[in-house]
Amino acid sequence: MTRPSGEPQDEAIKIPDVLPVLPLKDTVVFPYIILPLSVGRDKSVLAVDRALSESRVIMLVAQRDAAIDNPGEADLFEIGTAAVIMRMLKLPDGRIRILVQGLARARLQHISQVEPYLQAKIERIEEPEPAAPTMEIEALVRSVKESMDRAVTLGKGISAEVMVIAANLEDPGRLADLAASNLELKLAEAETILETIDPIERLRKVSDLLVREIQVLTMQQEISSQARGEIDRSQREYFLRQQLKAIQQELGEGEELAEEIAGYRHQAEEKKIPPEAREELERQIRRLERSHPESAETQIIRTYLDWLTALPWGITSEDDLDLDHAQAVLDEDHYDLEKVKERILEYLAVRKLKPDTRGPILCFVGPPGVGKTSLGRSIARSLGRKFVRISLGGVRDEAEVRGHRRTYVGALPGRIVQGIRQAGTSNPVFVLDEIDKIGADFRGDPSSALLEVLDPEQNFSFVDHYLGINYDLSRVMFIATANMLEPIQPAFLDRMEVIRLTGYTQEEKVRIARLHLIPKQLRENGLTEEQITFSEAAIREVISGYTKEAGLRNLERELAALCRKVAVKVARGEETRLEIDPELVEKFLGVRKHFAEELLNRDRVGVATGLAWTAVGGDLLFIEVVAVPGKGQLLLTGQLGDVMKESAQAALSYARSWAGTHGIADDFFGKHDLHVHVPAGSIPKDGPSAGITIGTAILSVLTAKPVNRRVAMTGEITLRGDVLPIGGLKEKVLAAKLAGVHTVIVPKLNRRDLTEIPATITEGLTFHFVDHMDEVLKLALIDEEPAAVPLEPPTVASEQPQTTTV
Repeated sequence: MTRPSGEPQDEAIKIPDVLPVLPLKDTVVFPYIILPLSVGRDKSVLAVDRALSESRVIMLVAQRDAAIDNPGEADLFEIGTAAVIMRMLKLPDGRIRILVQGLARARLQHISQVEPYLQAKIERIEEPEPAAPTMEIEALVRSVKESMDRAVTLGKGISAEVMVIAANLEDPGRLADLAASNLELKLAEAETILETIDPIERLRKVSDLLVREIQVLTMQQEISSQARGEIDRSQREYFLRQQLKAIQQELGEGEELAEEIAGYRHQAEEKKIPPEAREELERQIRRLERSHPESAETQIIRTYLDWLTALPWGITSEDDLDLDHAQAVLDEDHYDLEKVKERILEYLAVRKLKPDTRGPILCFVGPPGVGKTSLGRSIARSLGRKFVRISLGGVRDEAEVRGHRRTYVGALPGRIVQGIRQAGTSNPVFVLDEIDKIGADFRGDPSSALLEVLDPEQNFSFVDHYLGINYDLSRVMFIATANMLEPIQPAFLDRMEVIRLTGYTQEEKVRIARLHLIPKQLRENGLTEEQITFSEAAIREVISGYTKEAGLRNLERELAALCRKVAVKVARGEETRLEIDPELVEKFLGVRKHFAEELLNRDRVGVATGLAWTAVGGDLLFIEVVAVPGKGQLLLTGQLGDVMKESAQAALSYARSWAGTHGIADDFFGKHDLHVHVPAGSIPKDGPSAGITIGTAILSVLTAKPVNRRVAMTGEITLRGDVLPIGGLKEKVLAAKLAGVHTVIVPKLNRRDLTEIPATITEGLTFHFVDHMDEVLKLALIDEEPAAVPLEPPTVASEQPQTTTV
């Protein structure tokens, strides 16, 4: 803070023509102003000492460049101030502090001495005589005084002593120097005021500077009170940033933000982010730099940048292309499933020959528990890739796949991008579980959103709504799983290579239990092979009596229950070695939960054996028909679906046409109702493949000929009696084998499907391939009369109701 002197003292002190020169850095001293200075340079200290030893007067001149330590004549301004040294204090470090008072302006004519200190010949600049007072001068003086008062009111740090002196000053030159010395002007501005000799002109310039200072102070006050003013926007932003920078430095946040931004840029360099993503990254970083660290927008930007830099741009795992190793891994984890293993080996072979080939998009379809998801994990292990799985069952929001737009609160990327980040590579094995259970509502259709993900021609530029930029999914191996194909959209299904996983036979389950399930449960329950063993009969008893499924989940649960029972005995010290046999199975697990479908105890009229497909495998389906007095109606019971009802109607229409040519009374259908019933009425049943079974049962009633109980059949019937092909043949044949059937009637067009059924299933069965009902009747109906045995419908046991497709 500069202080004015009370009275002019230059009249009492004579200013010599040659004076020691003290160069000043970033400081200008005005006449009549008292100012403390710190002197540290050797030459400057010697100049002060010289001045004190003579007249105490020294020439104060500002340097043009403060960085120069040894300035010459060209480095100094021409106009300076002759000042008197009022006090001097020496400091322990060799520096000195002096208190000076300006006397008068002086011009530096030339430097007369450079060593050991600067000395120059000077010329005093006389102050012009005061002009006669005019209204303009008076107005200018008053304006400057009012501006100083206004600046103090707005918070300018001018002492009360200075304000009192300014209020009593009428000399324009003195007032201008006093005001300029208290405005904290830049060096160039202060030197301009010093070099302005005319007092009126000088006061005018100071008045302009005061106006600007008031504007700045007003702006600062508006920023503090969060009010918007009408001042130039660029100046407002400048001062706002300066204040923000000062606040951040005080709080220690400025460096943290800079380090954070540098970290984002470093990650972008490391991960080889493509140009489009790099441009978006830089744009968001610039927004982060301009934002307040604690604002909500800053947190949103940070989250976005975290996601953008965390994705594995250009990072891929190296595929293990050893076909023998892949075969060994797949065989180690899964029994059978040859088709799937063959497809994976084909991919590896192509990948080995053509490294830039795109990943396949497979769809495993099969009943629950057959190993669809675990097969995906094994594929990842055989390839040496990361494994990611997401469940899409019950997903109804499109944003679950594509992500939320960043305008929403709590927005996040979709589950595809989340899975890629979780994997840490751009080429994982990505399992989309339960795609047949995807829903759709007003929030969008996730199946349609997945079309882009699973399309090899589009997924190289997949756009997540949250990221807003392209991400390449073409190197990802997508594997979808489903229990049924019917609920899947056709366009969605068209993009995938479907591989069916059928249910396991009893022999396969025994092998899998031996190779995989039992060793796994022994490890999980802390048992060893010396403590517990399973006989093959015990395993078969668990499979047939305690599980009813195409897969292995319930079998694994029951084996785990047996292991826990043994673990209790071992822990108590009761047993050291226990062999599980069928008797112990019943003791530990209780009574049998399921009974295999049994054939009828004899051939009966009106009862035919059909084959059905369910979500847990194949099953026998008994069709019962009885004729009762009535008016020719068809009664259907057993919770049949629309398709199965139509099959029954078609079978009846065929039977009517057949009866007219085979000696059946013309009025039979007019006097009798036909009641068709399918037992296990709590289980919904639907599908067309029971058509020939219903037709056979009806014609058995019409001809009074029994149906061979060891003949099972499946096929769709037409009004002309033609037999059409069906699906799920493997599961149906397996059910027939387990039930003791020896003859299976199959549509002729299904002959090709028989080649895909393992020989262990078809062994002991006789297949007849038919294309008309006449052939079915010759094979199924028996000419001999049945014995009078009461009709006992078979029992169908099921753990829970489930739809049966026939």
